Amino acid sequence: MSKVNVNKVKAAGEVELKEKVVSINRVVKTTKGGRTFSFSALVVVGNENGVVGQGLGKAKEVQEAITKGIEDAKKNLVKVPIMHGTIPHDQLGKSGAAKVLIKPAAHGAGVIAGGSMRAVLESAGITDVLAKSLGSANPHNVVKATIKALGLLREPIQVAKTRNIKLSKVFNG
Repeated sequence: MSKVNVNKVKAAGEVELKEKVVSINRVVKTTKGGRTFSFSALVVVGNENGVVGQGLGKAKEVQEAITKGIEDAKKNLVKVPIMHGTIPHDQLGKSGAAKVLIKPAAHGAGVIAGGSMRAVLESAGITDVLAKSLGSANPHNVVKATIKALGLLREPIQVAKTRNIKLSKVFNG
């Protein structure tokens, strides 16, 4: 899994990172003085060109939690190999009890995925993919499993070098 430095992304002249809020939870802490409410926000950021990250922010106000989540997500960016709008090969990702299966799809198929997985895949810039969430539907673990699966994807050139074959034979052979 390759991490990307946010300063390098901005310095390279790429588009600004776009954020999507996946879920917001209201958390209650019971104290001697009564109940204290706070918010937890799960945020996904991406440049829609192969870079995606997820973050968690917690605060007393919703907007502050979202801002903290965005800052956390910028620290956890991953580079995703995208080939013709889809991923190069099938991949399984796991986080906690959540399992995620992502498969390449033909051009024009669109993003066929559930809610929190869809946010991650669209933020990464993948336009055609088949995805299935197996196991837990907890948004935190589904997002982590999806990013883990995207981070495990290999570049087609890397696969060709490993197998000692031409790039054209990787997908046609």
